[in-house]
Amino acid sequence: MGRELYEQFSVARAVFEEADEALGFSISRLCFAGPEEELRLTENTQPAILTASVAALRVLEERGVSCEFAAGHSLGEYSAHVAAGTLAFADAVRTVRNRGRYMQDAVAAGVGAMAAILGMTAEAVGEACADAAQECGGVVAPANMNAPEQTVISGATAAVELAAAKCKERGAKRAVMLKVSAPFHCALMQPAQARLERDLGTIAFHDPKIRVVANVDAAWVETGDAARDALTRQVTGAVRWVECEQQLIAAGVTYCIEVGPGRVLCGLMRAMDSSRTCLNVENIASLDKTLAALQG
Repeated sequence: MGRELYEQFSVARAVFEEADEALGFSISRLCFAGPEEELRLTENTQPAILTASVAALRVLEERGVSCEFAAGHSLGEYSAHVAAGTLAFADAVRTVRNRGRYMQDAVAAGVGAMAAILGMTAEAVGEACADAAQECGGVVAPANMNAPEQTVISGATAAVELAAAKCKERGAKRAVMLKVSAPFHCALMQPAQARLERDLGTIAFHDPKIRVVANVDAAWVETGDAARDALTRQVTGAVRWVECEQQLIAAGVTYCIEVGPGRVLCGLMRAMDSSRTCLNVENIASLDKTLAALQG
């Protein structure tokens, strides 16, 4: 994760070195060499993804690419705020490591679950969740509204399984239980949110230099205090990604560049509006392709 950029660009290398120093251990070693099972721990995965994403961002900036708007899905909202100057990278990487640990600690293994519901509107999924929660007395709710007919639900295991079954009964094309370490973005994460709120209160937040759209409200964040509040509420709140994309589209965004590992957000934007040019940067090949497309 990020190794090619680290080896080829001093500005990317500096990001990984800053992360290592801020965390007090070598996240760069984990990114490049594993072991995989250690990297998969959410307290390591979150700072690793953030570091690789910011490294790609810095390479783009060094090559003259700047952005006018930023958005990130869940953890990615921290990358968006680093891009906007709201947060110092060192503060962000320390915070997301704690965020991952707090989320893991909030719910015992096996108690929570998440499921992806495909081929059903978010409204219908929400109704199925409400019915399941009432029937079994457990927490379950939409957690990620990723696409018009792709919603991830989260909560107590029995409640999630019941809600998924109800979605299938009501016409969903698929209901897939996900392999996750915790039930993210639901009320069960309240202990994690309380701990993270204390951490965020000790960090300097600045007014964003560019416009950033927040997951929890799908609204533009214009002040540092608003950014802190949105990142706090995001832990238990749903990621309203469809509406975030709609905000970007309404603002006139034509080029979307996804930084860091994977192309998931590119796929979601194409599903929403295929007229937008979606590019990504995670290694040398994708960097070259993106720069060529921008030079056009």
